Amino acid sequence: MQFSEGKIEIAKQPPSSYSFFFFFLMKDDVVMGTLTVRENLKFSAALRLPKSVKEQEKNERVNQIIKELGLSKVADSKVGTQFTRGVSGGERKRTNIGMELITDPAILFLDEPTTGLDASTANAVLLLLKRMAKQGKTIIFSIHQPRYSIFRLFDNLTLLAAGRVLYHGPAQHAIEYFQSIGYECEPYNNPADFFLDIINGDSTAVAVSKTDETNTESTEERTEYDKTLAEKLAEKYSNSAYYQETKAALENISLGNKKKTKAAFRQITYANSFLHQLKWVSKRTFKNLVGNPQASIAQLCVTAFLGLVVGAIFFGLKEDSAGLQNRVGAMFFLTTNQCFSSISAIELFVVEKKIFIHEYISGYYRTSAYFISKLMADLIPMRTIPSIIFTCIIYFMLGLKPTVEAFFTMMFTLMMVSYTATSMALAIAAGQSVVAVANLLMTITFVFMIIFSGLLVNLTSIMSWLSWLKYFSIPRYGMTALQINELTGLNFCSSSNKTNLISNDNYRQIRQPWCTGDEYLKNQGIDVSSWGLWQNHLALACTTVIFLIIAYLKLHFMKKFS
Repeated sequence: MQFSEGKIEIAKQPPSSYSFFFFFLMKDDVVMGTLTVRENLKFSAALRLPKSVKEQEKNERVNQIIKELGLSKVADSKVGTQFTRGVSGGERKRTNIGMELITDPAILFLDEPTTGLDASTANAVLLLLKRMAKQGKTIIFSIHQPRYSIFRLFDNLTLLAAGRVLYHGPAQHAIEYFQSIGYECEPYNNPADFFLDIINGDSTAVAVSKTDETNTESTEERTEYDKTLAEKLAEKYSNSAYYQETKAALENISLGNKKKTKAAFRQITYANSFLHQLKWVSKRTFKNLVGNPQASIAQLCVTAFLGLVVGAIFFGLKEDSAGLQNRVGAMFFLTTNQCFSSISAIELFVVEKKIFIHEYISGYYRTSAYFISKLMADLIPMRTIPSIIFTCIIYFMLGLKPTVEAFFTMMFTLMMVSYTATSMALAIAAGQSVVAVANLLMTITFVFMIIFSGLLVNLTSIMSWLSWLKYFSIPRYGMTALQINELTGLNFCSSSNKTNLISNDNYRQIRQPWCTGDEYLKNQGIDVSSWGLWQNHLALACTTVIFLIIAYLKLHFMKKFS
């Protein structure tokens, strides 16, 4: 292994072996909380071990790791989410580590493995890592202010400040080294705390020669002092025997690797095919949906409730002027509801962003496999089923056009609106870290789209330099298709109401401006031909594809390496 200019290079290792040579564990736990400990480990084994490894061998490997990590008692317990109670913090952390141990890597990188753990649990995790180190694994991790029982487990210690190395060498020799350069550790003081005090310039040892100056110096002077202190400590270390030993060791390693090697973190390889990845990621995604049904059940219940409310408000539409107005109003509500209900898709990528990034760089699956599995898990249960429920409730309560073709056309239109709005939500949310920001962007976008939907303003009356905005309105395409489907061929001027009496000084009789649905649609600038209906569906389909491509590209090119 070679460290140089901020890069880590693995010597003499072909690209295909990178993922098996080492693993990197982030400080945040990246396990699926709705799955059990065993299911999480099996998922890792299925995707990270090659297909040539038999299923029985994979299961044996999972059982072995469960036993080694002391997870036998909770192996079939769910890890836990914010809604459901699961295993303890230490068991969750060990599960996280176990998922990476599936490939039996020689080197383990961990970023703050004790984050979020109490002192006792943190100690248990470090004891586990110590046992693994004794088995021949190299374990490198960052940690902040460890207790003494944890510090004494370290074999080697590296201290960093202001981007400089202040010490690297045997952990038990660190106190002796700092004593040699004038810093004395007080009795019963935790060495880790002592080192941090030195680095921060807060220890009594540092203050001995700087007492009077420290009391009077300004904030700017203090900052400059800290920088100077780090530089002085780094300079003293560079002149020490420990530095010379480290430098000599690195030079010996680099001698056997004069040819340039590819950066390990830039090479992502996969142990299995795309279809195998799609199968397992989809399987986990649907398990996650079933294991955390609150959102899906709530959405179905809200859809049914809104359908009954709207059906009651617009119940039994008649073919008169009021019936025309109510039909248009109901269609406006239907398309608007489909748009705003799709905002829930924002969380599809945002909530699991850390899990996706970790699993992607670890070689679990391709971006395409993850993206397609998420679409299947969201579009089918969360967008298609509510559209069907909505149509079945609304259509018959409102008494819309009694033909099979019109019924299924309306259902298809509502599905297309939902798909398009959802794809826009995914395009906005992909790569985002904060749900609230994506939510705000979606809401503002839909508000502007609703203005150009065709109800709040007659689109034929909008100035030409603004009229082009209507082509970006998802509700407009949906509402236009619904109006063509329902209003074409209807007559709203029966023999009893061919004219409307409007009270004024002369009691004049004024004929209403349109009597048929076709006349109303033409007045709105809507093409009533059969092509006029399907061109709106085509527009929605094309818009959906464009937004999905944008979402995929944002996900694929999202910065995954820091």
